[in-house]
Amino acid sequence: MPDEFLIDTELVRIELGKVVIKIDSVTCLNQSELALNDASCLPKVIDTDTLAKTRKLLNSAIVSAWYTAKTERRPPALTPTRWVWRLAGFYHLCHSTPQLMREAQERFALANRQSLAQWAAQKAKEEAGHDLLALRDIQSMGYRAEAVVEALVPPAAKTLLDYFTQSVQDSDPIDCVGYSYTSERLGICVGEGYIQSVEAILPPGINATRCLRAHSAVSAEVDHVKETLEMIAGLTPQERDRVAKACYQAALLRFSPPKEAYISDEEIENELKPLELTNNHE
Repeated sequence: MPDEFLIDTELVRIELGKVVIKIDSVTCLNQSELALNDASCLPKVIDTDTLAKTRKLLNSAIVSAWYTAKTERRPPALTPTRWVWRLAGFYHLCHSTPQLMREAQERFALANRQSLAQWAAQKAKEEAGHDLLALRDIQSMGYRAEAVVEALVPPAAKTLLDYFTQSVQDSDPIDCVGYSYTSERLGICVGEGYIQSVEAILPPGINATRCLRAHSAVSAEVDHVKETLEMIAGLTPQERDRVAKACYQAALLRFSPPKEAYISDEEIENELKPLELTNNHE
């Protein structure tokens, strides 16, 4: 099941052997693959057959991970307190991405893998500042944001960040492509309806979904997925297979529940209480 701070388990269900991830008008459907967008929507650089096969390879890997991780465990219901916990997870992942992508760029460039180096450089630019959105969201919830992210490091976020870091620092950093594709591919399954459902549980007048919106179907994320897909389609078959395996591993981490019990709202509140702002307005 999707991890409990980036995507709710209710977004994924099984329907007659198909995997469906649906939120309002945004639907990701698998019929031995997750449908993305018609290949005609993508730039005509790589032939449509290669694009289609690459899309199927990557999205089938993500679906396979979902089946592998299938569990009856459910995360606790979303509350304002738990939303701050999830925002802390967003922060830690977003904060490290630009630096890690720049490191990946350097490593790809040294190996004369120019398309991968250019892709990593672009990712570093695209993700810059997204950690600040998470901080603003946390502050909007009435807490000293910097202190919150220092105190709260959700285990799910740490697990993903460790995998991302290891991928970049591997002798061949190409696994970071699979990590990135999986993150953004699942992100575009988050639509306006889900965002509004989060806003509905927050105190009236509180704007604390900036970071979520930046990593959803209502942002440029859809274009980012298309661009990454085209870049991957231009790699060698061996490289594409390696990326697909990384998609599987990253998705497995995303979908698997924590080994330990979910943290309770009371435990989170105990951490947050000393970190409240004296004035709970932005």
